[in-house]
Amino acid sequence: QVQLVESGGGLVQAGDSLRLPCAASGRTFSRYAMGWFRQAPGKEREFVAAIRWSGSFTGYAGSVKGRFTISRDNAKNTVYLQMNSLKPEDTAVYYCAADRDGGGSSRSTAYDYWGQGTQVTVSS
Repeated sequence: QVQLVESGGGLVQAGDSLRLPCAASGRTFSRYAMGWFRQAPGKEREFVAAIRWSGSFTGYAGSVKGRFTISRDNAKNTVYLQMNSLKPEDTAVYYCAADRDGGGSSRSTAYDYWGQGTQVTVSS
């Protein structure tokens, strides 16, 4: 069992940066791939970024590529989403998720555990 807790969300202006940490419980965190997803009001949850258990592979949605960076610190059981050059369309609840298979998929159905989410609001 893995429990995930996101933090770091808030209200920022367009062009600002935020870093979202996701702290995981459990001794096997380092074996899991981790992903970030987001859900805007009235829209479906969408993939943002993923990282394999070793950190050797990362993947991004086209809408955030070049602006967002996913990373992990297995010693701290934490995955991060660094968000730069934020846009109003990045406004959403951001969720981190853990995938036992370690692949780092963009499909939400591949993930076994989810956090409660943290709100990010970007004003224009």
